[in-house]
Amino acid sequence: MWTVLLACLSAVFVTTSHAQDAVGVEKLTGTLAKIRSTGSVTIGYRDASIPFSYLGPGRQPIGYSIDLCLAVVDEIKAELGTDAINVKYFPVNSQTRIPLVVDGTVDLECGSTTNNLERQKQVAFSPIFFVSGTKLMIKRGAKFRSYRDLKEHTVAVTEGTTNEAAIKAVNAREGLGIKVVEFRDHDQSFSALASGKVDAWAGDDALLYAQAAESKNPGDFVVLGDYLSYDPYGIMFRKNDPAFAGLVKHTFEKLAESRELARLYEQWFQRRLPSGRTLGIAMSPQLASIFESMGQPTE
Repeated sequence: MWTVLLACLSAVFVTTSHAQDAVGVEKLTGTLAKIRSTGSVTIGYRDASIPFSYLGPGRQPIGYSIDLCLAVVDEIKAELGTDAINVKYFPVNSQTRIPLVVDGTVDLECGSTTNNLERQKQVAFSPIFFVSGTKLMIKRGAKFRSYRDLKEHTVAVTEGTTNEAAIKAVNAREGLGIKVVEFRDHDQSFSALASGKVDAWAGDDALLYAQAAESKNPGDFVVLGDYLSYDPYGIMFRKNDPAFAGLVKHTFEKLAESRELARLYEQWFQRRLPSGRTLGIAMSPQLASIFESMGQPTE
């Protein structure tokens, strides 16, 4: 699996040089030309992908992914030589996020999106900024100890996610007879579990822990140990745009070299969230190695 992650990492690290130093309008192409022309950059955000991309207490998009995208915006301003770039936010979900990037509605999709080969056929990705995987969350006191114990039971998934594909693949491969129930977003999937409409929710482990932590009764939920998939996250943007891809890659390298990537991780996964809750999710050795490959100094 580590080999797969490194292959995925290599696939998204565009080898183009950073965009031109003095950018004139006549030299711009693709997304940078669009941003220069409109005077704005549109960030696609999720409303409930805690702590990556969600609506905070002021109903404004916040999170780890949002902060990374805002760092890219700062690099765009520097590249274009102007601070007069307006940031617009556009809501996306698991079904709409890819089409909205492809059709130009969204310039940067800043959520909790897995970078995989199938999606690379449609969009481009930033360097990896998180490594997650599909797990199952159940209510405390339930009899389930493994995904196999959910045979002939119901499992919630959020539509259009890699988690949906993972549980369906396991279900078919092992003949478990699990009824997979699809919901539009993570909040609905979690609510179905909390209300007893389903027996489990299949989601990325970090999102499961975050949803439980932000709920009224965090102790009511348990995440099972089995990984059903491994999912590296990236920021999505349009394909076939080497200048913009180079800018995004350069942004991440700067963040890594300054240890800002590690600081942002600590802020969103190990310190108090705006709600007052703390997730307490340590950085995985795989993610630490990825950050070091981008230039983060070793201890």
